Amino acid sequence: MTELYDITIIGGGPVGLFTAFYAHLRQAKVKIIDSLPQLGGQPAILYPEKTILDIPAFPRLTGQELTDNLLAQLEPFETSICLNETVTGIAQGEHFTITTSKGEHASKAIIIAMGGGAFKPRPLELEHAEDFENIHYHVANIQQYAGQHVVVLGGGDSAVDWSLAFEPIAKSTQIVHRRDHFRAMEHSVEALKSSTVTIHTPYIPKALQGENGLATAIELTKVKSDESLNLPFDHLFVNYGFKSSVGSLKEWGLELQRHRILVNSKQETSIPGIYAVGDCCSYEGKVDLIATGLGEAPTAVNNAMHFINPAEKVQPKHSSSL
Repeated sequence: MTELYDITIIGGGPVGLFTAFYAHLRQAKVKIIDSLPQLGGQPAILYPEKTILDIPAFPRLTGQELTDNLLAQLEPFETSICLNETVTGIAQGEHFTITTSKGEHASKAIIIAMGGGAFKPRPLELEHAEDFENIHYHVANIQQYAGQHVVVLGGGDSAVDWSLAFEPIAKSTQIVHRRDHFRAMEHSVEALKSSTVTIHTPYIPKALQGENGLATAIELTKVKSDESLNLPFDHLFVNYGFKSSVGSLKEWGLELQRHRILVNSKQETSIPGIYAVGDCCSYEGKVDLIATGLGEAPTAVNNAMHFINPAEKVQPKHSSSL
């Protein structure tokens, strides 16, 4: 028979991991289901070396460091972890039955922490871009690019942050954006403009040059102009964001708003006993930060525990006294 858990968390990113930790503090029996082959979500897979600035008490933290710390926090507890499993449906009876690509799971309550869903980077749509091994969409070890000529494409937080991260170790760092104004946080843009990173705006990629599996330069065209520019490089990094898919979320019977799950002040969805936290959920005034999701996690867990056992207090003692 399928083992019954108190709380099953769908999603093993930072918010999902912290949700599991807090659920253990409430002495819940916890399971995590994630469609990826490893825990940590986007920070661990897409930008493990990128600096994260919105974690309280940590002035600077990389995606990998954040993941490692959350896993260390969770380690003392017994957590059932199911990786490479995509949730395809949820049914409600005496308990919830979660159907995945590998089987079924039983749970008294569910907390969805799936972020933006399954994701993959937006590609550089130039001829032969997929043929060159030195065109990258994420960085696993930034030190391997020390002393190299680096070009970064993009204008958001990832592009600007990576440019600043490459600056002290690369031989040269250049960033290309199609607009004059960057979308990144103002503090980061100010740091970029004060750095030695060469900024090329407004330019768009036109063609790649290279042979034998290695790109050697990228040709750029200035927006609304015939002016062109040729940038040689050793490595090209594409930071155009990522495409995400919520899969079968629409079929789970939850009330949605633009592919996000609507929740109330309890982090409760339109189905009692199912809660949502992090980037996958929406409510008026929500700010999309990791710190926001970490704050939502205890609210969801406390209300889930009250749902499981109405005699439980919704608001327990402070964590330092548990």
